[in-house]
Amino acid sequence: MSKPVKNLITKSYEQQFANLSGAVLVDIRGVNATDNNRLRSGLAEKQIKVTVVKNSLAKRAFGAGELAPLGELMQGPSAMVYPTDEEASVVSVARELLTWAKEVENLEFKGALMEGITFGPDEIEALSKYPTKEEAQAQVVQLLLSPAQNLVGQIVGPGRKVASLVDAIREKLENGEEIKKAG
Repeated sequence: MSKPVKNLITKSYEQQFANLSGAVLVDIRGVNATDNNRLRSGLAEKQIKVTVVKNSLAKRAFGAGELAPLGELMQGPSAMVYPTDEEASVVSVARELLTWAKEVENLEFKGALMEGITFGPDEIEALSKYPTKEEAQAQVVQLLLSPAQNLVGQIVGPGRKVASLVDAIREKLENGEEIKKAG
């Protein structure tokens, strides 16, 4: 491959991966064409893209940027699988790939990168169990609301007791019963 062609491909990778902070690397060698097409179209429906890369040019395009640690995982044929939607994350990519790995033979995980953390091929399942951005935000909101809910419960609890006592006294008075002083 000539130097100008290599430079064009490197520039293309730089543009294509400019906004990525992570991806999952797979080896799709040995996946038959039908399964490969099903995999790619199924992932595309979830705003996930598969790009086969030339390792040396991809490493050059990553430079010292956020994706540089992926270079260490690139041994042999590599395909980057990454979200194309800002709402999607590497966690959702890992979840989808694990689902597809059950259907597609010869899909091999090489590793992943998420927010500067590198995951080996055997850690993809653990990565898939991380919360997505939306799930993590929901957990934080729940943590923030829990003390307020407990406080409201503590404030309302004694009021309920007083209200039930007043209600019991009212019922006794309405029924003409005598209310005696507690001893």
